[in-house]
Amino acid sequence: MEAFVLIYITAQTGEQALELARALVAERLVACANVVPQIFSFYWWEGRLCEEQEALILAKTTADKCQRVVARVRELHTYQVPAVLCIPITGGNPDFLEWVRTETGGGGGS
Repeated sequence: MEAFVLIYITAQTGEQALELARALVAERLVACANVVPQIFSFYWWEGRLCEEQEALILAKTTADKCQRVVARVRELHTYQVPAVLCIPITGGNPDFLEWVRTETGGGGGS
């Protein structure tokens, strides 16, 4: 069975998240992307504790596209070090997973 991943991406604003999500889907790197317009993030950056409002993208794709998605997000993102995580999907609706495979071109290259 082909491997699938959920890609977790944060963005500075909801508009930036929409732009990233739109680009990833349009380029067929991901089958779909959900944007959560507001999350609260706490993290250390350059020696200080930061508290920010960000937006969250949850994207679904095949595992072989993961590194291409990471590279594309790094090209498009406004952050110096964008949060992009590829999380393995261990199960789910087979019909949905087949749709993900089909919409991303059936795999092919990373």
